[in-house]
Order: sequence, then C-alpha cells, then structure tokens
Amino acid sequence: MSILVGYVPTPVGEAAARAAIAEAKLRGEKLFVVNSVREGALVDKSVASDADLERITAAAADAGVESSVLQSTHTDDLADEVLTLAEVHDVSLIVIGLRQRSQVGKFIMGSHAQRILLQADRPVLAVKAGQDGH
Repeated sequence: MSILVGYVPTPVGEAAARAAIAEAKLRGEKLFVVNSVREGALVDKSVASDADLERITAAAADAGVESSVLQSTHTDDLADEVLTLAEVHDVSLIVIGLRQRSQVGKFIMGSHAQRILLQADRPVLAVKAGQDGH
C-alpha cells in the first residue's frame, strides 16, 4: 500500500509533507506527493517548483521512503482530484494540511480539506503548520 500527501509550497504543505514521510516510514509504505494545479490558471500559488519537489523526495529518501511525484491538473475541484488519485493508487492514508480560515471564508470559498475529510473512503491525517515542531 502507499500514502498520498497533498502538497502546496506553504508552511502547511511542508508540515503535511513531513507528516506523510514520517507515516510512510512508520508503515513501510511508498509515498505519493500530489501537486495539482487548476487547469488554465495563468498564475497559481499552489504550483510547486522542481526544487520544492526534489527536496521532499530527497527527504523521503533520507528517511528510507520510496516516493513518487504526481503532478496533475484539475478542472473544477481539487478535492475530487485528491480523492480520485487516492482511489487509483489504492492508498492506505491521505495526508492533508489545514490552514486557519474564518467561518465566512469557509462558507464563501468552500473547503477542499473539509470535503476530503468527509468524502474519503480511507483514513485522512490532517496536519496544521507548527504541529510537528516546525
């Protein structure tokens, strides 16, 4: 089996990646690092650089964890993309980062994390930045 982590180049994404590497090492499983961007977006802050992704795969390798990067595009819904990739790769755990948002922000913008937590048919580990000592 394997573990899937949704990664964006932010403190929350970094915390999720560290937690996913630790879980993959603990379980002896492969790690899939997902960085999905909105199709057609001219500017997207969630796009990870090659250096970001190389750093994460190097950290996984240093921990003895095999990893692969899955860079994809999504049309409408990032949560659907993560859930689909989790099913396709038959992962045992999904790791996501949580950021603090106001109730109004959640209502207006929705919450990909909330949808993943509620709709996933497998365990989800939700991580906040700063929870792991970083």
